[in-house]
Amino acid sequence: MVNLVSLLLPLSLFINIISLPLPARAISSCSGPCNTVDDCDGQLICINGRCNDDPDVGTHICGNSAPNGNNNCQPSGTLNCQGTSYTQYRCSPPVTSSTAAILTNNDFSQGGDGGAPSECDESFHNNSELIVALSTGWFNDKSRCGSLIRIMASNGRSVEAKVVDECDSVNGCDEEHAGQPPCRNNIVDASDAVWNELGLNKDVGEVDITWSMA
Repeated sequence: MVNLVSLLLPLSLFINIISLPLPARAISSCSGPCNTVDDCDGQLICINGRCNDDPDVGTHICGNSAPNGNNNCQPSGTLNCQGTSYTQYRCSPPVTSSTAAILTNNDFSQGGDGGAPSECDESFHNNSELIVALSTGWFNDKSRCGSLIRIMASNGRSVEAKVVDECDSVNGCDEEHAGQPPCRNNIVDASDAVWNELGLNKDVGEVDITWSMA
């Protein structure tokens, strides 16, 4: 005769196992392991098996914790302008106490090479003002409008300047941008006054500098 108890015991164990609560999905923070975007917290995305900043959003939540030397700031596309292709960026390198950048010169006055009025206040500015435009990622959707940044040149001189505009790293080659192509993602575009205070020759065109929030 078949022992009924011996048949029911494995069945009861099976029912108990499947009735156990499933473990909650783990939400990973910066550099945490992941398989899909759902594994990552907030605006982070899954890149190469690790949670990191979304280059399309341009967040800097993870800072220098990104797994590669470019801080995962990848191009978002290309823009063709008069037969030349320009790389587009929605992000910039993380801002630190000494952020490496390239200083360029911009004419913020009406009719200047800045094109449209400054994005922060919809106004043109005199180039005697200590003002700058920042690449799209650093501009961060106007969040740095009106803020002061400290710019340091390799000659030891420094100056504080106010953020009034975006150096667009996505759009360009149109009337709004005075025909200029998209900025690179590491540009501090400064007025004549900033160059003069730093003791730099604007005719050079580009100079390596560092900057930080003042």
